[in-house]
Amino acid sequence: MTNNKVELLSPAGNLEKLKIAINYGADAVYAGVSHFSLRIRAGKEFTFETFKEGIDYAHARGKKVYATINGFPFNSQIDLLKKHIKKMAELKPDGFIVAAPGVVRLCREIAPEIDIHLSTQANVLNYLDAQVFWDMGVKRIVVAREISLKDVKEIKKHLPEMEIEIFVHGSMCFAYSGRCLVSAVQMGRVPNRGSCANDCRFEYTLYAANEDHSSLFRLEEEPGVGTYIFNSKDMNLASHLEEILDSGCVDSLKIEGRTKSPYYAAVTAKAYRNAIDDYYEKKFDANKYQKELHTTKNRGFTDAYLVHRPFEKTDSQNHEYALSKGSYEVSGLVTEDEEHFMCKYKTYPGVDVEIFAPNGIEFDEIDNEIGKIYKGEDGIYYINFKKILTETNKELESVHSGNTNKIKLPGKLPYLTMFRVKNEEKVEA
Repeated sequence: MTNNKVELLSPAGNLEKLKIAINYGADAVYAGVSHFSLRIRAGKEFTFETFKEGIDYAHARGKKVYATINGFPFNSQIDLLKKHIKKMAELKPDGFIVAAPGVVRLCREIAPEIDIHLSTQANVLNYLDAQVFWDMGVKRIVVAREISLKDVKEIKKHLPEMEIEIFVHGSMCFAYSGRCLVSAVQMGRVPNRGSCANDCRFEYTLYAANEDHSSLFRLEEEPGVGTYIFNSKDMNLASHLEEILDSGCVDSLKIEGRTKSPYYAAVTAKAYRNAIDDYYEKKFDANKYQKELHTTKNRGFTDAYLVHRPFEKTDSQNHEYALSKGSYEVSGLVTEDEEHFMCKYKTYPGVDVEIFAPNGIEFDEIDNEIGKIYKGEDGIYYINFKKILTETNKELESVHSGNTNKIKLPGKLPYLTMFRVKNEEKVEA
């Protein structure tokens, strides 16, 4: 909790995303170092050294880092797991996110000074299960994504000292909070050990068989229904934050997405930060937050199960496509020296590009030989380059993603500020 407000918890797939999430509004981030994390592929982007750097970066800014150790180990891995817990504890994170009861006990034995947060993979839906984990020393539970707000209230009523964390945004599993074996059966990649192949996002062709007649025929799909039969829409509860926070039973709001883009990390942190702050200032405006969240790549949005009963849902599945294109592309990211940017898409001279920056940042309007930074009539800041100059003053006609040269800015902008353009715009002079 931060200043008695609900905590905003963001994903951090690597060190850059950790810094972005923190700068754009997160109170805390969660991440892992490969072994025993449920997102092993994302976790590979962190080494112990960079994870320690991330923890130090967060702590220097009054933020927290929770380390994921939420995989499900085999017997042959337990000795390695013990060493991993000890090594992670030495980095001094603010908590361990753990799924398996045996690993909870192991963490309490090896690193009793580290708070334990119970992963959503434990599928806690009621106060009886919550009580068992509380008795084991768990400080916080990340409740199952299938839970109702009514049941969250009931858990808090019985265990008022236990912190409760809920998911409010991100990808949904078509199975029960990740309890899916389709990937293991089809690809040999076990979802609950961090290597899900996302088979539920694939397009499928359906067949019917009759063994008595040895017949097999293809089922024709009804037009418009589609064949992405397992594909869940993405959770988006931004419009329901008033109801959630009014309940008084939630301590942390969690955003899914360690494998998502840096832009996703920035937009979701900023949108939910604004939503939380506006709630406490009694000026909540759901349309404002949704406008930003819809710029990210998504599979369509659903408010999932927290505020509606599952059998009332008619909009939780997307049968038409696996991943839509977001309405914006990130064209640049400001470097640490705040005087250059790295191109992430394409940049041409003479084109107005929107500046997307952390909250509370005011820019000086600048107009010089390199370009200009100005505030438009719509209240949005823009940058327009007159020249594309590299760090060594080499002039380019344009710059595209993959170019490793730093490009000069007309004036200083905060580290990790992004430039973005609408997809439908042609970014050419």
